[in-house]
Amino acid sequence: MKVLYNDGHVAECPEDEELHVIRHSAAHIMAQAIKRLYPDADFAFGPATDNGFYYDIDLPEGQKISEEDFPRIEEEMRKICKENLKFEVYELPREEAIRHMQERGEKYKVEHIGDLPEDARITFYKQGEYVDMCVGPHITYTKALKAFKLTGVSGAYWKGDKNNKMLTRINGIAFRSKDELEAHLKLLEEAEKRDHRKIGQEMELFMMNEAGPGFPFWLPNGMRIRNSLMQYWMEMQDKFGYDQVQTPIILSRKLWETSGHWDHYKENMYTTKIDDEDYAIKPMNCPGACLIYKSKPRSYRDLPLKLAEAGIDHRHELRGALHGLFRVREFQQDDAHLFIRPDQITEQVTDVAHLITAYYAQFGFPYRVELSTRPDNSMGSDEDWERAEQGLKDALEAMGVDYKINPGDGAFYGPKIDFHLQDCLGREWQCGTIQLDFQLPHNFQLEYTDKDGSKKQPIMIHRAGFGSFERFIGMLIEQYAGKFPTWLSPCQVKILPVSEKTRDYAHQVADRLRAAKVRVKVDDRDEKIGYKIREARSIDRVPYMLIIGEKEAEAENISVRDRSNETVQRDLDDFIADITAEIEERRG
Repeated sequence: MKVLYNDGHVAECPEDEELHVIRHSAAHIMAQAIKRLYPDADFAFGPATDNGFYYDIDLPEGQKISEEDFPRIEEEMRKICKENLKFEVYELPREEAIRHMQERGEKYKVEHIGDLPEDARITFYKQGEYVDMCVGPHITYTKALKAFKLTGVSGAYWKGDKNNKMLTRINGIAFRSKDELEAHLKLLEEAEKRDHRKIGQEMELFMMNEAGPGFPFWLPNGMRIRNSLMQYWMEMQDKFGYDQVQTPIILSRKLWETSGHWDHYKENMYTTKIDDEDYAIKPMNCPGACLIYKSKPRSYRDLPLKLAEAGIDHRHELRGALHGLFRVREFQQDDAHLFIRPDQITEQVTDVAHLITAYYAQFGFPYRVELSTRPDNSMGSDEDWERAEQGLKDALEAMGVDYKINPGDGAFYGPKIDFHLQDCLGREWQCGTIQLDFQLPHNFQLEYTDKDGSKKQPIMIHRAGFGSFERFIGMLIEQYAGKFPTWLSPCQVKILPVSEKTRDYAHQVADRLRAAKVRVKVDDRDEKIGYKIREARSIDRVPYMLIIGEKEAEAENISVRDRSNETVQRDLDDFIADITAEIEERRG
């Protein structure tokens, strides 16, 4: 595919950049269509995104765009594509660019020019009557846009600042072909069915309430999943040699000043006053781990010291960014902090990576790895950062792991390895992280006595595997569409007596299962058996139903229906032995 770059030359586009160019061009064509239909509309930003494109629009008083208007806008976009308008590019000096946009009534573009560096090149792309300030690149002719669809409308503040005017954001998707678009639309349909918020409500896993936006309420069924996942996590900490600790939720401002969070992270922290002194609710667990390390003298023989903490953290997220369990203000992080000697970097980073990848193997998540390097707002010396980044590279190379460099995306205190999981719909989620940190040990003056009696500073590793229990459970809900493996299922067996005559036997069976530590419910409502089966399958999504009729009660056996919807008569003792083994081995 040929594209037009902002210096005027046309060249073949690298394949991995094609979708970005197509989507960016689609944003321009959509804006042109909207301008034709709404001549007084003003345009702000209109970029491509990882999944599609959007444009932020300022509509005159009394005008609005809803999803009902999408067919009309899409039709106008198709007309523009058929017109086969040529994309052209030109550059203007700053003052001419400002006048150019002023003459066209583009107040947001004028303001944007003012935000650009003095030496910035200011380029414009034009197709037909439509002009947009843009760095490109773009397709060469509008007919190259072959497959698109508008997907949603929402509000967005100009420049993302809540003090600015609220604009109308129109979202869309675009692909190389209609087949690609159709495949994506099917994925979106499947994603909607799997939405963890919808399933969470149906299965009564969790709830949200205006009394605490971004603070999940865990319901009994959700707590059963959470506790099962926590038990798995605790067993894995024991297996990999971690000690479990817990640190306070509220700690003094002085601690956060020492750690650097007060200067680098305060806008994300909730603060309070106690005894006329400033305190903060912890956004992360690492400073508390430093205090535990410092609580007594340490020797080189004590290292590595591996402290795991399922700590409850709080971070201020903008209300508009909150999204079910994926983006919350309170979360429980599957955290750990390792204090190590320099000669242990490769060994311990490798060990941590093996733990994290064991998690993903348990749930069947493929993943890719990124190494994120020093950000602009970092703290610490160049030498420390070079040592830290090289230490992570050495560990990854020692493991033979393929990875990509993600420049400038490290934490302010150190570089990190990030694990990006891929779910059954092909979506990526950043969950696991391994962060190497020379800064906090320095800030907290941590030390250990080395072999020769000298005092040395340990290196700190921060790690998480799930990321947070909240987010990971949200992912699992969507990954399994609520049909959890038996060991995770809130209800592992649902017993369905056919009639009142079989209720007593049904409860006897339930007692036997509870004694074997199987999570079981008896549906003894006066409903038809077909209704009970449909509800158990579609709402509760249980792995096993036991259908108890008079025949089963008389023979003292059970009829078992699993997720294949096949029903088989079983001996109760045999079924209990099989399901307990399935749960204990965490199959599926």
